[in-house]
Amino acid sequence: MPRKRKNDNKEELKIQSQSNGDFVNPEPEEVEIPVQEEFYQMPTRFGNVPVDKAPLGWDEQRRFEKVYPRVSLPFQQIERVSFGHSELEPNKLFFGDNLHIMRLLPSKSIDLIYIDPPFFSGKNYNILYGDKNELRSFQDIWEGGMPGYLIWLNARLYEMKRLLKDTGSIYVHLDWHASHYVKVEMDKIFGYENFLNDISWCYRGYEHNKSYFNRKHDSILFYAKNIKSKSAFNYDKIREELSDVTKKKYKHKDENGFYRIRGRNIKGSPVKQQTDLTHEQEEKYSGLTYRQYLTEGTLPRDWFVLDFINQASNEKIGYPTQKPEELLEKLILAASNDGDVVADFFCGGGTTPVTAQELGRKWIASDISRIAVALTADRISVEAEENKDRKVQTTLSGISDISDFIIEHWGIYEIQKLSKMKSAQFRKFIIEAYNGRPDTTSDNIHGYKNGEPLFVGDPEPDDRISKEEVVAFAKIILTKKGIHRGTMLGWAFSPDARVVAEKLVAREGITLDFVKLNLIPVDSPEFKSHITDKHPSYVDLVSFILPPLIRFGFNKTGDLKYEFDVTESTSMNSGSKIINVQWDFDYRNRFSSTRGYSFLRGKKNESLLKVEYTFPSAGKRKIACRVQDDKGGEATLIKEIGIE
Repeated sequence: MPRKRKNDNKEELKIQSQSNGDFVNPEPEEVEIPVQEEFYQMPTRFGNVPVDKAPLGWDEQRRFEKVYPRVSLPFQQIERVSFGHSELEPNKLFFGDNLHIMRLLPSKSIDLIYIDPPFFSGKNYNILYGDKNELRSFQDIWEGGMPGYLIWLNARLYEMKRLLKDTGSIYVHLDWHASHYVKVEMDKIFGYENFLNDISWCYRGYEHNKSYFNRKHDSILFYAKNIKSKSAFNYDKIREELSDVTKKKYKHKDENGFYRIRGRNIKGSPVKQQTDLTHEQEEKYSGLTYRQYLTEGTLPRDWFVLDFINQASNEKIGYPTQKPEELLEKLILAASNDGDVVADFFCGGGTTPVTAQELGRKWIASDISRIAVALTADRISVEAEENKDRKVQTTLSGISDISDFIIEHWGIYEIQKLSKMKSAQFRKFIIEAYNGRPDTTSDNIHGYKNGEPLFVGDPEPDDRISKEEVVAFAKIILTKKGIHRGTMLGWAFSPDARVVAEKLVAREGITLDFVKLNLIPVDSPEFKSHITDKHPSYVDLVSFILPPLIRFGFNKTGDLKYEFDVTESTSMNSGSKIINVQWDFDYRNRFSSTRGYSFLRGKKNESLLKVEYTFPSAGKRKIACRVQDDKGGEATLIKEIGIE
């Protein structure tokens, strides 16, 4: 028989005393007290679980700018899409890297953010469009494994927190691959106390796995920026309808039409109570009467069943991860009010801005893919046109005046649009892209960088900087005391300009740096060195692109039926190819693609460059074709043809 230890006797004494109704305090045990001070420092709200206070990638001095340095580049406005209400503040649609875009937006300017970032799946379905910008971005994401993914996302979540108003909130849509890891990081960034829900979006579909439970839900992490500021939550706008089973169960009604339970009324009914409530019922129904529950529907739960978009749906664009508008409607209605600003910085095919617009919200959206931006702009225009034609109710309060929206590029600039700028506007843009400071006090010095004068050529790419301009710029430099350097920025330089520059250097000791703006694929290391020196992945952040050349053909294949062919079209950007074509077979001075012709892709390139369409009637028709390549180039061609 094993010998009893001393502590065992004490435990027996304690148990025996308790069983007799008396309590005898045993002798205190000797406990070794650790000397480490950290032993007493518990992380806030985490009990004994040791959790790092700082999110991955955080630096005490430079925050996330140590991992992803801040760069200086301007926005280029490409287009303003108007709906006839130009007096309203326009919505914004951005093309470019969302981290750098967000860094240029004002703090506390957004009420609600929803993002559906790339899942940490490592699967090819994250590459939705095939843009080279999209491919580059995803390579950065996967490079460091899960820690690299979290750092990449944390830098963006940090900016989103800055952009949210104190009363704002955020949804982050994820799946099982990384949702638990992201939850830990968001607790650090937004605060554990500001976590509201881990929402499960459940969906049906083909079940094939026999080794474990089939995965049939996504997780949507829901945080307030500051729980004390009482962010919006409109539970009454997203109540679920009573099921037939519930209605059958509570089929008895009182004289006012309210359901009754087993012949008696619950507190809150106007009918005289027949039975007093128990204490438990008082607790259960405080703040919300059972009468409300039975007449208005159930309060929202943190899970719901909503299937993916089916093949026949009008909202289906054609890419695999498209989210249904009904999902975004539920989330936006719950966490924002009419007129609030809703943002999505991974907007994909535009479900968030489209739904926000229909619900009477302002919106901001961005994506790294030019195709995604084109689809979003097109979808918003199509929805606006259809709502206008049908005069449908676009908000809960009635038909809304739809604001214009502006498309802006960051880092990937269209040469054709730049060439149409006024000289002063073009010079300012180029100097800012070069990280210089514009200066309008002189005709021959347009700005400065590091104290050295800058000169910018004409906006038109075919106009070369001449020898006369070189001489005039050199004379100005000579008048500057102690400054014998200058930089001339232009699309191209004439041969005699370079000859005279060499002679000036030899004769006067002046140094002129000629920097050529890069036409893809010819990059100019000198022009963007202030960016590429900061981070290896920044090498492709700045580029100047040309629009594709569209060659259009068509032929009649039947009554009112035509085949349209743009197979001879080419991308003007070296090493690039056309990856999407949109068609508007009823062009009315604003491009709005015909349903089913906004996102065309297939196994063979020809399948998207050749389409058939049957017109509803004969007569003159304007046809518009919009083409995008995989480096961000876009062009639109409009033709008028007679339909027979």
